[in-house]
Parts: sequence; structure tokens; C-alpha cells
Amino acid sequence: MTLSSSGYRSYYSLQASSPKTTLSPQRNLLSSPPMASMLQPQIILLKEGTDTAQGKGQLISNINACTAVADAVRTTLGPRGMDKLVHDEKGNTTISNDGATIMNLLDIVHPGAKILADIARSQDSEVGDGTTTVVLLAAEFLKEAKPFVEDGVHPHNLIRSYRTASTMALKKIEELAVSIEGKSLEEKKQLLSKCAATTLSSKLIGGEKEFFASMVVDAVIAIGNDDRLNLIGIKKVPGGTMRDSFLVKGVAFKKTFSYAGFEQQPKKFLSPKILLLNIELELKSEKENAEIRLSDPLQYQSIVDAEWNIIYDKLDKCVKSGAKIVLSRLAIGDLATQYFADRDVFCAGRVAEEDLKRVAAATGAAVQTTVNNIIDEVLGSCEVFEERQVGNERFNIFSGCPSGQTATIVLRGGADQFIEEAERSLHDAIMIVRRALKNSTVVPGGGAIDMEISKYLRQHARTIAGKSQLFINAYAKALEVIPRQLCDNAGFDATDVLNKLRQKHASGEGPNYGVDINTGGIADSFANFVWEPAVVKINAINAATEAACLILSVDETVKNPKSESAQGEAAASAMAGRGGPAMRGRGGRGMRRR
Repeated sequence: MTLSSSGYRSYYSLQASSPKTTLSPQRNLLSSPPMASMLQPQIILLKEGTDTAQGKGQLISNINACTAVADAVRTTLGPRGMDKLVHDEKGNTTISNDGATIMNLLDIVHPGAKILADIARSQDSEVGDGTTTVVLLAAEFLKEAKPFVEDGVHPHNLIRSYRTASTMALKKIEELAVSIEGKSLEEKKQLLSKCAATTLSSKLIGGEKEFFASMVVDAVIAIGNDDRLNLIGIKKVPGGTMRDSFLVKGVAFKKTFSYAGFEQQPKKFLSPKILLLNIELELKSEKENAEIRLSDPLQYQSIVDAEWNIIYDKLDKCVKSGAKIVLSRLAIGDLATQYFADRDVFCAGRVAEEDLKRVAAATGAAVQTTVNNIIDEVLGSCEVFEERQVGNERFNIFSGCPSGQTATIVLRGGADQFIEEAERSLHDAIMIVRRALKNSTVVPGGGAIDMEISKYLRQHARTIAGKSQLFINAYAKALEVIPRQLCDNAGFDATDVLNKLRQKHASGEGPNYGVDINTGGIADSFANFVWEPAVVKINAINAATEAACLILSVDETVKNPKSESAQGEAAASAMAGRGGPAMRGRGGRGMRRR
């Protein structure tokens, strides 16, 4: 055994001759590492280059990322919201203030913040409007939870309180909602127009909201109880003003490619019969898989005549069916066009499948795959068909259709981006009117419902003993983000307006009072016809609470990016795989080895 002669600490040392280990009397037991930890191997669980982050810091990082995403769409909320211009990698430019559109175009890479993009998308597909609202609410719930997380509160305590508050908020909305069931059609139309106008007021076409709101309501009522949104067609024609847009209670589509003879066809019919086809009406010589052997050259003419007879037979059957309008999914050639023109029949080939389906739904026609045995039952009809000039385009318009199960909005406007945004705005309004028709309950907008729920939750929080009181209070405060942001976007003093709203709601005088965008004060949103379907607010609060709870429940993020070296090796092996055999082959053929 050896002893340490200096003042440094001594470790175990072994005599070569002695099998036993003895301790040095000078050894400092506290400062030396134990033998077990010195010999324990390092445990490697994840690949090299894997990035892991966990604990409180990771949770706060996720909250900050979600707040940053919400800041991107914050200024688009409400009638005075600003628009965003998004320029993507392909060079396409999109101008929009629709939350879901912006979130889709942002191409978010942060895994936590992507959840906000997902809830915006779900809100858009479920109810059509309130996409900015749902993102703002989720981010605000997280922002209010952040101080508690920093102070060491367990996230599950927050989640439990948030879910309780959410359930109470949804019950309160159902209490405050006003039903439009049992009204006459005219009254219902007016109420639905108000809902559509509220949605359109925050869009680029907000200046003409009454004009478009009545158009949207007429279109939705035209398709009746059918859920298929594609029965409402929106056609875009650049040029003119927004006021030049019009609604066709039927089908309208752009004139398709036409051959010579088209000009001679009639362009207007009253109560015509309509034949829809999915076959080509062209003179085609049999080229594929056909071989004909002739012993006499004179027989060749009979083959040519047979081809002409086939096409003439098809055209003759179309005309004998009594149809005055023939539409086909496939091409109608120049011979057929001229043939129909001589017999006062209108034809159009290469009609888009979507338009053909809508014509079938509106006129009651059935699409045929053969011209044999065409009976009256498969023909459609409408009151008026005409081809009309709209801007620089020619449009085929079917109006007065018997089933009335479709409608078309023809949009006019200056720039292409403007018309694109108008189409997105009308989509939101159409969704809202459909939802209002089905659920038939509305709530006051302008932040009124949010303030009333906030007051209700604050009062309830006072009855709770324990930390939950603070968390429900935080949830109630987060709901005030909607009226606050409406004021900020309109340039009003948010603090002043919110104080007035709190006083009005606390006194019990005005549960319907919200922000008055025109005066900068407060006003009765119901009296001012600022309404929105209850389902929009219910869905927004549900989705925002779920998203906030989901992000709060995540305490670790594991990111496993492919290492650059691995990618480099894969590329090198691919190159070797392509180059190797070629080099070997060349050497083998050209030179003998020595």
C-alpha cells in the first residue's frame, strides 16, 4: 500500500502482491468520487444531434411562440382591422385579413405554435368565421397563465380551472343567445342579412356589406337544405366595380372554347330542353388497335363513309331528342358545332365537371354517356338561357331553374388580389348564414358577449376558496382581449372604453353592450344589428381553451433533426452508386487488366 506524502487527497491504491485492498488513513472520504459512479457507463438514449428541451423554461418558450403568432394576426380583427400582404416563395401575392388564410400562408415551423394554425383551420372549416378570434383567445389564455407557471404553479391546476371556466362560459352563451326560429321567411332573411353584414364588416368589401349580405342570404336560401357548398358557385371577372357583381339563381359559367360555326348558333332560348353528355362529338379516324386490309381500293371510300355516318348518327340522335342546348364534358368538334348551328341548337364542349354537376342539379337533367335511347326524363329545363357579355368574358347563364338547388355569384372588381379576397370574404359570409340557418341562435357582437362572460366568471371566482379563484379570474381577464383589440385596431382608447363596458355590464343594465366602432364609445350591439351566430363564439371558446390546455400540458420537446453528416454520406453513396458501375464497365470493355 502507498500513502500520499503531500497535502493532496489520497485515493485507493492497490499493492501488486496483496489481493486485499486497504484504505489509506489520510484519504478524504467526502471529496473522492465513489467507485460505482466512476465505473458506471454513460447511457445514450437518443441519436447524436437530438435537441431536447424540458421543464418550466420549455413551457414558457412555447407560450412566447404562441404569443408571437397571435401578434401577426392581432391587427386584422374587427371592422377597422388592417390587411396583411403575404408574398410566398413562388412569387404569389395574397392580400387578406382572414385569420385562417394568413395562418396557412405563414408556414409556421415552431411545433407548439403550429397548434394555433390548426385551430384557425378547424374554426374556418367548422363555422367559417372567427378565425382571428380563436387565435387571439388561445394566445391570451396562455399569456395570462404565464405568470402562474413562472411562480411554480403546476400546469394541471391551471388546465383544470380553465376547463371549468370554459364549461361555464358555454352555458352562459346558451342562456344569452336569442333564437330566430319560428319567424317568417322575410323576417328570417333580414336577421340572416344582419349576421352576414357583421361578418363582412371586417373584410375588404366591408364598404358594400349590405349589398353583398343580401346576395349571400339569397344564394344560401336558394340551395335550401342541401349541405354541399359547391352548389353555390363564385365566378370572378376582373373589371368594373363591386356594385357590378350580381347573383344568378341558377348556373353561370364562362363560355368554353368554341369552333367555327359557333357564331351562327342562337344565343337565347325560352324554356329550352337541356341535354348533358359525357362523350366526344368529333370526327375520329380509328388509329389505335385497328388494322384494315383491303383487296380493292374502291372499298376505302366505304370505310371513310362509315366514319362519317357514325358521327352524323350521334348528332342526329341529339337533335331528335328535342334538346335545344347540348353541353358536354368532352370536346364538341367543328363538324358538330356547324351541324347544331344549322338546326338552331346551342352547344358547348369541354364544360368543367363542377359546372356540369351544378347544371344537372339545377335543371334536373342527368349526364348521359351515350346518345342512344335519350328519353324526356333525362333532359333538363330552365325558364331562360342566354349568353351574356360580362366584362371581357362571355357567360352562359341558366336562370329560372325548376329545382332551384343552386346559385352563382359573379364577382366584379379591379385587381385580381382584390377579387380573390372578396371571394374569401363571401365564403366566410356564406358559411355564417348556413350555420345561422341550422342553429338559429344569435348573440350580440362587438365584444359584448365576451364582456358579459368575463363579468359572470369574475363573480363566480369570488365564491371559490383556493388558487382556482386566481386562475378563473385570469381566464375572465383573457376574454377581454376581443373588445380591447377592437378598440386598438380602430384607434380608440382601449382602457377608457373597457372601463365603460365593465361598469355597464357590472350594473346589470346592458349585457348586450359592446364597442361602438363608429363613435369610439359603447353601444347596444343588438340594437345596432351587430349579431353573430352563437355557434361561432361557442366553437371559438372551445377550440381556444383546448389549444391552451394542450400547450400547457407539454413540458418537454424532443427534436431530432437529420444530421448534416448523415445527409452528406447519403448523397455521396448515391453518387457512388450511379458512377461506380459505369466506370467499371468502361474499364472492363476498353482495356485488358495486366
